[in-house]
Amino acid sequence: MTTKKLLRATTMLAAVGIASAISPAARAADAPPAAPAVWVDTITFGAQVEAGIIGNPSSHGENYGQMFTDHANQVQLNQVLLTMTRPLDPKATDYDLGFKLQVMYGSDARYTQFVGLANLNGGDRYKADVVEANVLLHTPWLTEGGVDLKAGMYSTPLGAETIDPSTNPFYSHSYIFNMGLPLKHTGLLTTTHVNDMLDVYLGVDSGVNTTLGPYQGDNNSSYAGLGGIGLNLLGGNLTVLALTHIGPEDPGRSTPLANRYNRYYNDVVVTWKATPTLTLITEGDYVHDDNPATDRASAYGLAQYASYALTDTVALNGRAEIFVDDKNFYVAAFPGNHDFASAQAGYPSGAYTTVPFGKSTTYGAITLGVTYKPKLPAPIASLMIRPEIRYDTSLNNAKPFNDGKDSGAFTIGTDVVLAF
Repeated sequence: MTTKKLLRATTMLAAVGIASAISPAARAADAPPAAPAVWVDTITFGAQVEAGIIGNPSSHGENYGQMFTDHANQVQLNQVLLTMTRPLDPKATDYDLGFKLQVMYGSDARYTQFVGLANLNGGDRYKADVVEANVLLHTPWLTEGGVDLKAGMYSTPLGAETIDPSTNPFYSHSYIFNMGLPLKHTGLLTTTHVNDMLDVYLGVDSGVNTTLGPYQGDNNSSYAGLGGIGLNLLGGNLTVLALTHIGPEDPGRSTPLANRYNRYYNDVVVTWKATPTLTLITEGDYVHDDNPATDRASAYGLAQYASYALTDTVALNGRAEIFVDDKNFYVAAFPGNHDFASAQAGYPSGAYTTVPFGKSTTYGAITLGVTYKPKLPAPIASLMIRPEIRYDTSLNNAKPFNDGKDSGAFTIGTDVVLAF
């Protein structure tokens, strides 16, 4: 090979090497920007099924103090939960529009009914319900993080546990969730992202588990308000959510003066991811009703959760709780399929307590469980199996459990949550 040919070949090889080295960046720089996702393409659909059983060797009827898991020794379909949503983009810096529509069929819907929205549908244990139907809007207003608005029907932001079972550590719920908090609202909720550490919540709604329309959608003729703060600390490893909901909640259909008396729901949830495998949640709750008809009843509780990820698929969970019902007004049983919906709407019901009204009962509960989440192929998105053992007791010698016969109750159960 001549010197001239050798020089030409060397030059060509060098050019190829340089082009290979810079071509990815060059292609990225020269390529046209990717087209933004079409809004409709960001809508997601999901289906989730939960079924389970709570065994109680001392009862053939009610698990007193429990709502979603109230039927002892009976397998039940708790939820078929269908969701269509377009969530807000958490990185949005301009206007962003979303929505959420979530409907349920199952035994849990006996307790999640909105007043005024088919809240007495059907006579069976299994009912249909609209859990959420709302529009979401992110705005670049007021602060660098902007303001999020939610308008319509939505699950309450108060509390550590939720209607959606997939976000909870146990099949059975705490006293705080069952008796000390709202479940849903209809109204407008704003979340102002002041900075990376602070969110401010403000809202107005028709009350607890209510829709619109005095004495029809709402069980009285007054509105309610919600407010509080959220803190995001230690790079997200420590969060605090402190919220209050205030407004008349006693039915005012037959006693219009009930509109004058507020009920105060106050709840604080502190979540600490102590290590990559250990998460601790502390919840404090206080509820008070000003109405003389309720003997100005108060209740307050404290719950401590711990979750330890043993492996990628197995977690160990624990919950210890104390809940004080100072007038035996909040903790009750609802044996009939309409009882809870009828009671909150102000109609006669078969709801009952097994301890004297006007007295005080202190409840204690310890729950231990395992969450098993095997990895499964599509179309299954996730599977959870959650066996648990639980002991409830009265700490002041009352006998609220097992039809008023016992001061304590031992239950063992499990559920399966399957998502697509």
